[in-house]
Amino acid sequence: MLVALICTDKPGHLETRKANRDAHVAYLKASDSVVQAGPFLNDGGEMYGSLIILDVADMAAAKAWAAEDPYAKAGLFSDVRLEHWNKVIG
Repeated sequence: MLVALICTDKPGHLETRKANRDAHVAYLKASDSVVQAGPFLNDGGEMYGSLIILDVADMAAAKAWAAEDPYAKAGLFSDVRLEHWNKVIG
């Protein structure tokens, strides 16, 4: 099942994102569940959130994956959504 993990950073936490970015990217690359991933950018080109498409067995697996993300462990996010996603194009 495909799941969109949609995260919004806490305001003023760009340095938290930068400090944990290497560990986060390593976690993404080490996972067989990640289909696509990338940050949201504001008008100034600064990162302020994340979109990750996961291919997992069920929503419980998506929740477990999200909880182990170094960004989540660092307390970066103000909002996290997991949405069952249906790929139509691409």
